[in-house]
Amino acid sequence: MEEITLRQAQDLMRKYYYERDSRRGLYATFTWLVEEVGELAEAILEKRSKEAIEEEVADVLAWLLSLSNLLGIDTEEAFRKKYLNPEPPL
Repeated sequence: MEEITLRQAQDLMRKYYYERDSRRGLYATFTWLVEEVGELAEAILEKRSKEAIEEEVADVLAWLLSLSNLLGIDTEEAFRKKYLNPEPPL
């Protein structure tokens, strides 16, 4: 399977969904992210198949990247700054 960086994934979400997300707006896009987190929680709590949980994880990531695009945040860089340092947060 082809590897993809977080930045490439964010660029892909921008390419496919930025116009639609921009029309939807920040609040509505954030609401979709929260809904997807809820669906992930349900999948975990209901002990659904690994494949079903993987789909929900992918949805959460996609919506997070879409939200980051609207906010002008480079998610890979934000992660790098916070977690790839000598003393990551506890």
